[in-house]
Amino acid sequence: MTTATTRHSDRRVSPVFVGILAVTAVTGWATWSGFAEQPGVAVFLFVTAAWVVSLCLHEYAHARTALHSGDITVGSKGYLTLNPMKYTHALLSIVLPVVFVIMGGIGLPGGAVFIERQRIRGRWRHSLISAAGPLTNVVFAAVCTAPFWLHALDGVPAQFRYALAFLALLQVTAALLNFLPVPGLDGYGVIEPWLSYRVKRQVEPFAPFGLLFVFALLWVPAVNREFFDVIDAILRGLGVTDNDTSYGYSLYRFWD
Repeated sequence: MTTATTRHSDRRVSPVFVGILAVTAVTGWATWSGFAEQPGVAVFLFVTAAWVVSLCLHEYAHARTALHSGDITVGSKGYLTLNPMKYTHALLSIVLPVVFVIMGGIGLPGGAVFIERQRIRGRWRHSLISAAGPLTNVVFAAVCTAPFWLHALDGVPAQFRYALAFLALLQVTAALLNFLPVPGLDGYGVIEPWLSYRVKRQVEPFAPFGLLFVFALLWVPAVNREFFDVIDAILRGLGVTDNDTSYGYSLYRFWD
């Protein structure tokens, strides 16, 4: 129904995204095979490229769900091409998340596709559009951790194992942060359609500062420690040890 009004060119996968996928594949192979003379550089490029791929898929999930929910304008805006350069806030969606990974190993939630919400009918659809992005991170985390909880890593090079563990940590942090019911994050977008008009009006002025508030809290040592305790507990439940993620982060920051 809605896809019929979207041109094929609006859905064509961007060469930029294909290039990022190629970097992920090549550096992943270099990490696996030990071909790289400096394994830390290969791990850095592999994890960063894979992280950007997940950010693109996160935004694509929002856009694709919006398309099938009634917003037929997402195609003409370039959101269905997986091109990160088409996002309305490339800084928030790509640059800042990569910077935060480098600085502190935190999967910063991106937030960039502009959905014309007035085109969407039904509260469930609004909630699903918001949930689609972080659910993509959940799926990505499941894929990254599957070799761990399936005990399929015997004989796998340690560097690749550690890189995969660190990438899984980024996906889990992104999913958890994004599902927080804080204005400006997807978790709030999930519950917002069910709130009263009065509550939404009261919360609206704080929406631009929600993400900043969350990350300001994460700089508080006690809060940061509790947050990563939760992340570590989730990863341990999926077979990823603290040592796996710690070594992965150390390899990632090859310049230290």
